[in-house]
Amino acid sequence: MSRVEIIPAIDIIEGRCVRLSQGDYAQTKVYDASPVDMAKRYADCGVKRIHVVDLDGAKSSSPRNLKTLEKMAVGADVEIEWGGGIKSEESLRALFDYGATYAIVGSVAAQNQMLFAEWLARYGGERMVLGADVRDGKVAVNGWQQEVELTIDDLVGEFLPMGLSQVICTDISRDGMLQGPSFELYTRLQEQYGAVDFTVSGGISAMKDIEECDRLGLRKVIVGKAIYENRITLKDIERWLLNE
Repeated sequence: MSRVEIIPAIDIIEGRCVRLSQGDYAQTKVYDASPVDMAKRYADCGVKRIHVVDLDGAKSSSPRNLKTLEKMAVGADVEIEWGGGIKSEESLRALFDYGATYAIVGSVAAQNQMLFAEWLARYGGERMVLGADVRDGKVAVNGWQQEVELTIDDLVGEFLPMGLSQVICTDISRDGMLQGPSFELYTRLQEQYGAVDFTVSGGISAMKDIEECDRLGLRKVIVGKAIYENRITLKDIERWLLNE
């Protein structure tokens, strides 16, 4: 069985790498490395896919860092899953035109299910990723600033018959806190919906968390702050990939 796939995260505000804690824009930490440099470093480690969130886009209604996406796509040999502000067909097409491999859609999937169903039909489950960010069981949208009366199970159940095959589920309470992910949540989801690849997102603090994800049979895991805070090094990631 293949090991859990590590997907490093890059969050962007105004073209710079940042990390938030629990999605709070007031708790923003800016890092020196440029997103393009980070993408190259990850690619050099052997990483196949990176997770990028356009935080400016998430707060507004359209992607705001497409030029940065273009530079990353050209500068690094790595697949890019991109989320933040994908609210229209125009934004979605722009994203793919500028070099994203996958589009992560959260707010539209929760608030305009017919539109997300159309996108799934048009672009396929291999390119469209459901971003379901949960706080106390409820899905949060628009940069986590607003909650809707839906659970992640509601959304997966809705879109599974339409070809949904990839879901990134972020436990907002754990995000950026370096306290370990919600293992129970992800193992339940993965066991219940075996046809879907669930990505663990939020709380990874050290390699031991990744090892536990692997032991539990989880398939993908996003790592963000732990890398920037040197709790997980690029060498650790390289070693993990070499031992696959």
